Amino acid sequence: MTDSASTSSDHRIAKVDLDEETIIWRNADIEQERKIAIFDLIEENTFKPLRAAERGASGPYHLRLAVRDGRLLMTIADTKDELLEELLLGLARFRRPIREYFAICDSYYQAIRKATPAEIETIDMARRGVHNRAAELLLERLEGKIETDFATARRLFTLICVLHIKG
Repeated sequence: MTDSASTSSDHRIAKVDLDEETIIWRNADIEQERKIAIFDLIEENTFKPLRAAERGASGPYHLRLAVRDGRLLMTIADTKDELLEELLLGLARFRRPIREYFAICDSYYQAIRKATPAEIETIDMARRGVHNRAAELLLERLEGKIETDFATARRLFTLICVLHIKG
């Protein structure tokens, strides 16, 4: 393995925490989504905070997500929990995708319990479409700040949604 391959593999998230004070309410379905998103994210991701990398940080990283004053706060630390950088992203452009995602997920969870397989598949395709568009938006918002891939952006969007659940 070359040094560059070793370094690039270190640009990943090793631990994710969600600000529990931000999460107002969640049910079993949402809790399951959160667990799966975090598990999948830790298992496979690409995450390179560019300012921290320019200062020599190579990861792996600990990431904490919170919502503060209507903005997403991404706190990035090293494995010793020493702060590397904080990134604030405006969430105004995510409000509609988050609402759409909640609505389609609600339909999906209801369909799982009583719809036909064809109906479930149709709703799931719509759900994936909303999720994919939101991930693309997140990639745009992270451009020049964090290098990541589409799969990582999808999982991060799921966690952003969890932070927006209201009872």
